[in-house]
Amino acid sequence: MDLNDRRQLPLFSIGTVQKLTGLSARQIRYYEEHELIQPARTAGKQRQFSFADVERLMLIREWLDEGHNMAGVKRNFAEMESRKARNKSMTKSEPSDTEVYKWLEREMLHNRSQTESHFQGDLSRFYRKR
Repeated sequence: MDLNDRRQLPLFSIGTVQKLTGLSARQIRYYEEHELIQPARTAGKQRQFSFADVERLMLIREWLDEGHNMAGVKRNFAEMESRKARNKSMTKSEPSDTEVYKWLEREMLHNRSQTESHFQGDLSRFYRKR
């Protein structure tokens, strides 16, 4: 189980969340009505909040304290989600070891005329001309 999965585990009752966030139960239910949070439910229909839910509630409280209204809070979350989606789409995959080796070899052996290199020090002794 990775860290993100652990952050999503429903662990806290509404009473505990009230103490952690300083919000009333009514405020928490209100934010749930506006779909700003989606806590899990037990078989007995009690709300169970995760660390991620608590963090969202604290962000909501912070933004409201700064003077944002509910529309502003929703807009802030929409912007965060779109930024997160953009970052995921821009993320490059990691190069393989073979690609890194070839890149290093090309850099060390073939680009000697450049005054600046991506590498500091002399690694070319590890590569021999063939």
